[in-house]
Amino acid sequence: MIPPVRLRLIQITVLVIATLLATYHLGEAQNKAKLIDDLMQKYYQYGQFNGTVLVAEQGKVVFKKGYGEANKEWNIPNTPDTKFRLGSITKQFTSMLILQLVDEGKIKVEGKLTDYIPEYPKAAGDKVTVYHLLTHTSGIPSYTSMPDFNREYARNPYAPTDFIKFFWDLPLEFEPGTKFVYNNSGYFLLGVIIEKVTGKAYAQVLEERIFQPLGMKNSGYDLSAPVLTKRAAGYEKRSGGFVNASYVDMTLPYAAGALYSTVEDLFLWDQALTTGRLLSKESVEALFTPRIPMSSRPGAPYYAYGWSVGKVALGKSQDSVSTIGHGGGINGFNTLLTRVPDMKTFVVLLNNTGGAQLGAMTQSILGILYGKPYAEPKRSIAEAIRDAATKSGTDAARQNWNDLRQKKEEYYLSEGEMNSLGYEFLQQGKLRDAIEIFKMNVEAFPNSFNVYDSLGEAYAAAGQKELAIKNYEKSLELNPQSRTGIEALKKLKPQ
Repeated sequence: MIPPVRLRLIQITVLVIATLLATYHLGEAQNKAKLIDDLMQKYYQYGQFNGTVLVAEQGKVVFKKGYGEANKEWNIPNTPDTKFRLGSITKQFTSMLILQLVDEGKIKVEGKLTDYIPEYPKAAGDKVTVYHLLTHTSGIPSYTSMPDFNREYARNPYAPTDFIKFFWDLPLEFEPGTKFVYNNSGYFLLGVIIEKVTGKAYAQVLEERIFQPLGMKNSGYDLSAPVLTKRAAGYEKRSGGFVNASYVDMTLPYAAGALYSTVEDLFLWDQALTTGRLLSKESVEALFTPRIPMSSRPGAPYYAYGWSVGKVALGKSQDSVSTIGHGGGINGFNTLLTRVPDMKTFVVLLNNTGGAQLGAMTQSILGILYGKPYAEPKRSIAEAIRDAATKSGTDAARQNWNDLRQKKEEYYLSEGEMNSLGYEFLQQGKLRDAIEIFKMNVEAFPNSFNVYDSLGEAYAAAGQKELAIKNYEKSLELNPQSRTGIEALKKLKPQ
C-alpha cells in the first residue's frame, strides 16, 4: 500500500505534468494560429485573398478569421459567419443526397439516366448511368462550356427540367465511362433525378436531409431575390481594383454549384462526414472511394463521388498527406475545402474576389500545422503586367514579363490570371494589348489548349483570320472535344 504522503506527491506530480502538457499544447496551438494569421494577412495585403478561413486540427477549431470586406461598397468586413457562394463545393452535397437515396433503395448507382428521367433522349440516356454522372465520365457536354452560355442563358431563370433540354440533344463527346472530363451537366442532371425521385425541390431536399439535421443554419440555395443577412457580394479584379461580379441566375448552377455557406457551417459538415451521421458505413466508403484519375499526369488526384482524393504537399517539404477535398468557382467567388481524415484536419477558404490561389494557401497552412517549412506569399506577375500595360503600354509590359519571370522567389505566374487579364483588355477593345497578353500565356503554357483558344479569339476580334484559325486548330489538337474551338472554326472556315 502506498503511504498517504507518497500518494499525495504522485498526485501532485501527475497534476503538474498534465498542466505543463496542457500549457505546451495551448502555446503550440496559439503559435500555429499566429503563423496562419500572418500568412493570410500577407495574402490579403498583396490583394490575393479577401474572405474567411477556418482551420481545425484533431477535430477542434484552432483558427478562424475573416479578411477584407464582404461588401466593399459599404465597407462591411468579412467574418467567420459571412455567407459565401460555394460554387462546385455544392457537388459533394448533391452526391450525399444521391447516396442517401441509394441507401433507401430509391436510386441505383448503375441505373440509367432514362430510368429516372424517362423523357431524356435515349441515344445518351440509355447509355449514361448515375455512376457516370457522379464521376464526370458521362461524355455529356458541359452546359457551361456552350459557346453562347454567358451571353444567351446565364442571366435568365429556368426550371431544371426545362433547362436540360438545351443540352440533352448534343452528341456525346466520348463513350460513357471511358474518360474523365469535368462536367457541370452531370451534376445538374443529378439534381433533376433527386427531384424526380423525391417529388420535392432540390433545395427542400437539401434542407430536410442535410442542413436541418446538422444544424447548418447559415447554409442554403443561394437565390438572388431573398434577403439574406451577412451575404458576401462577389467581385472581380479589373484595372488594379475591383468591380462587381457579372450576374448569373442561380437556377443555372443548381445542383452543380448554387449553394451558399459559412466556414463555421462547413466545419459542422466535416464533423458529420467524420462521424458518418448521414449515410450507412458502406455508402460513406463508396462516397470517398477513388474512381478515376482526373488527368494523365503522374500523381494526379482521383475523382470519387463529388470529391477529389489525392495527396497534398506539406508546405515546401517533400512530405505529403492524403486528402479529400473539392474546390469551387462562380462569378466573383472561389472556394476550397480540404480534409485530412487520418488526422482529423480540416482547412476551408472562402474568397469573394475570384481567382485566388487557394491551393497554395492551403499547402502552406498544412505546412504550419505539421511543422514543415512553407512558402510565403508571392506577388502576381499578372498584376504587375496589368500595371505596366495600363501605365506605359504593351512594350513596357513585355519588358516586365521578361524580367519578372526570372524572379521566381518573389513572383508567381498563373495561367488563369493571365487569361483573365487578356480578356479584360479584349472586352475594353484594347486588341493589341489583349493579343500580347495571350501570346505571353502561350509562351508560358504551351501545352494548354485554352491559351491557344483565347489567342485565337483575340486574333479573330482583330480581323486576323489566318492567325485565328491557326491558334484554334492548335487548341483543338490539344483538346479535340473543345466545343468553343469547334464552333469558332465553323465560323472562320465555312464549308
